[in-house]
Amino acid sequence: MNDDIKQIQGIKRPYDSNPTTSNAGYQPVAKKKKGVPIVGTTLRELIHTSVKSESTTIDNRSRNCPYLDTINRSLLDFDFEKLCSITLSNNNVYACLVCGKYFQGRGQKSCAYTHSVEVEHHVFINLHSLQFFCLPDNYEIIDSSLDDIKYVLNPTYSKEQIEQLDKNEKMVRAYDGTLYLPGIVGLNNIKANDYCNVILQALINVGPLRDYFLQEDNYADIRVAPGDIMINLVKRFGELVRKLWNPRNFKAHVSPHEMLQAVVKCSKKRFQITQQGDPVEFLAWLLNSLHLTLNGTKNSNSSIIYKAFQGKMKVYTRKIPPIDLSEDEKRKLLAIEEYREYDEEIPYLFLSVDLPPPPLFRDEFKESIIPQVPLFQILTKFDGQTAQEHKTYKDNFLKRYEIRKLPPYLILCFRRFTKNTFYLEKNPTIVNFPIKNVDLRELLPEYRIEPSALIESPSTTYDLISNVVHDGEPGKGTYRVHILHKGSGTWYELQDLHVVDVLPQMITLSESYLQIWERRDVSQLFTKT
Repeated sequence: MNDDIKQIQGIKRPYDSNPTTSNAGYQPVAKKKKGVPIVGTTLRELIHTSVKSESTTIDNRSRNCPYLDTINRSLLDFDFEKLCSITLSNNNVYACLVCGKYFQGRGQKSCAYTHSVEVEHHVFINLHSLQFFCLPDNYEIIDSSLDDIKYVLNPTYSKEQIEQLDKNEKMVRAYDGTLYLPGIVGLNNIKANDYCNVILQALINVGPLRDYFLQEDNYADIRVAPGDIMINLVKRFGELVRKLWNPRNFKAHVSPHEMLQAVVKCSKKRFQITQQGDPVEFLAWLLNSLHLTLNGTKNSNSSIIYKAFQGKMKVYTRKIPPIDLSEDEKRKLLAIEEYREYDEEIPYLFLSVDLPPPPLFRDEFKESIIPQVPLFQILTKFDGQTAQEHKTYKDNFLKRYEIRKLPPYLILCFRRFTKNTFYLEKNPTIVNFPIKNVDLRELLPEYRIEPSALIESPSTTYDLISNVVHDGEPGKGTYRVHILHKGSGTWYELQDLHVVDVLPQMITLSESYLQIWERRDVSQLFTKT
């Protein structure tokens, strides 16, 4: 695949600069006129325009190349950007299969040709057309023993293989001898991108999202506007998903280098790999960007993002009279239209849950008290009865939140960080939650839930599948994620390259920052669609 599409300039998109302040969660705004087709190009057209099989002369040496034994698979790494190590160009790049370096071209004046003559490395692969060549003799190599290199560079999956992913409980062995589970794979921390890594690792274990991006045909024909660089984000995310679930990797870890470069460019450097960021803000931006690039609209079934994560809630709002008024004046104000309660139904992609404030004083032993709160207690914010006061620069409002439709995958964000005039403060409160059988029907009586939602998805029971944790000081620290491997039923803790199994009891003792819950009827729901 050619990276020429990365150089196309992008278009502006609506985006909320501070999504975590919204109590209803972040909701992208998709603007698209009905009946007006999007004129532009598709990912498949971009790939086929730039990737062409090279016409070469196949002679007797093609099937009997004497240099195949010089290939060193332990040095091959296709995770980094496909740029020539000499010219830094991304056009017509070849990888030397002996030393793993990238070079441009294969003509007599090219970098690859010069490299083959100087150091006597003869076997190369075109990183776009996936053809093998012998230089400087310049003939194509045809040998089935090289198929494993092709597969590592571009993994493909059949429908039957995808259906078996959640049933597989066996570990596989990488070329370097390391055992690993596909999908439970460490990601390189280039400098300070652990906040991105935990979100990527959590999302690639969301079944419907994973299945959608494992098959490139699902989104290769989606038409985007001319000059839209966001298509590169979809392309890189799909490549990363396929690499992380690859059962034939040469090593037991993956570098998200190309994906993170696309994030930096598409977010206009809002999210960097050299400084710590907020996983919730990154998640909101990523879901919004993927939804819009996949031609998503306000329709709940317009993209895989909305199908998996979108729910609905009703927000009741009432303006509060100023406190310095008398009782008679307050009663008069409450009678006018401006101070009457009104409601609006809005969609959400995740719920922002408030934590109770931590204690100000230490206990009798002069030790800090670590407060704990049950999950159901803080979820009462969305029962339609509990009112919360919200202040603006001149007015105060009372708001109530009522869930009307539960999504197949419920994302909860615990608001641990509060920013005041002087510094960023972290709330150390531990949320007590079960990891299975969380039934939200007790929180949401049937008469408050949208009737169609109960018909389509009668289950309101959720199981935890991902748990993102922050350790350390606010604004610094590190992030790690707990992932449930469905095939084996084992929980794993992933922190960059470190992958270890963990007891379920240990998960509830951590300072959770973000969680993804899966509804029990997800398999039947997405089988129908």
